[in-house]
Order: sequence, then structure tokens, then C-alpha cells
Amino acid sequence: MSTTPHIRTFVLGDYQTNCFVVTATVDAGRGDPCWIVDCGFEPTPMLDAIADAGLAPTALLLTHAHPDHIAGVDAARARFGELPVWLHEAERGWLADPMLNLSALLGVPVTCAEPDHWLTGGETLTLGETTWEVMHTPGHSPGGVVFLHRASAQAIVGDTLFAGSIGRIDFPSSNPDAMRRSLHEVLMSWPDDVTVHPGHGPATTIGRERATNPFLR
Repeated sequence: MSTTPHIRTFVLGDYQTNCFVVTATVDAGRGDPCWIVDCGFEPTPMLDAIADAGLAPTALLLTHAHPDHIAGVDAARARFGELPVWLHEAERGWLADPMLNLSALLGVPVTCAEPDHWLTGGETLTLGETTWEVMHTPGHSPGGVVFLHRASAQAIVGDTLFAGSIGRIDFPSSNPDAMRRSLHEVLMSWPDDVTVHPGHGPATTIGRERATNPFLR
């Protein structure tokens, strides 16, 4: 049996947000644990796929609390029995406040229950036999985090880094200087072969972005 975690991407809602179902092995099946990472608008296809596979979600991890990444949180919790939610502590209060999570600016206020667990960065989280590092990457938002599985060179990075671009830094709660540090001191410290799964758009690699991304020059 493979010991490499499997990351399945679901592109959800009008904002085409990448949300993820992570299992400890590629051949995980009925009764095996999984994580949901981000849960945006129109989450039903992802939630149905989890249920159809018989997977058992053990956590809903949030890369940050913007509406296109959190709109489906309450639906996931209702579907899977008060699923524990994890978010960085710098975004306390955001899930319940449309002004903080910026959904008020969209004209579609998003609110959901507060997280069960607060991240600070530096933690390790375990799914099956796999261990993931949590790293704080403020900039796009103050509580942005990334999840790195170093052994298989895979990472889920939210809206910190995209293929050929980076997350927006013109929101009221964005910080361009913090974003620069997150990119150069955290993500660009990783080996070139790390596959990056971003919050929007296709997967890429650290090596490709180091060589070609104009925002990393």
C-alpha cells in the first residue's frame, strides 16, 4: 500500500476556488480518514464525493478565512457531524464577521461557526501515517497558512502563491511586506521539486515558480 498522501482537487463556485480532499494514501477507501482543506461556495460536489467514497473526515483545515474558502464550512460540518475546523489565530472572529472576511464587499455576507482549534504556525498535524508541517504565511491575509508534506514534496498553499502569480495584496487586511517575507523566507526555502497546490489555478512547482514567476524577482 502506498504511503504517499493523495490530494484531490475540487474547483468550487464562481470564484473557481481549489478546495481539497486529502487522504493518507492514494488507495484510501471506505472508513479511512481524510481532511478537507478549504470549503468554498457550492461545496456539494466535494461533499458528495467524500460521502460516496465512504471516507471519514477528521478535520477541516482553512488556509485563510476569505469567503471563497469558507462559504461551505457550515455545510461540511452539518454533513459530517460537527467536523472540527482549524484556522490561524490571527483571524479570530473572521468566520462570523462579513466585514472581516470581506464577504460584505461581495454583497453576499458569509458567516459560519467559529473554529474548534487555533493554529499558530510551527505545528505538525498527522493524517494516518503522514505528518504535515503548518507554516504561517501572512500577506494576502493575516492568518494565511500553508500545509507541507515534506516527505512526498507536496504542499497546499492557499492564496499565497499561484502558477505565475501571487495572491492579492490590495485588500484592507493584506500586508505586502509580510507577503514578501512569506514567499521568500518560507516557500522559496523549499526544494525545487515541491509540488504546490494553490487556492486558484493549476498546480505548479517551487522550481518552476522560482525560475519564471515575475512576482518572485
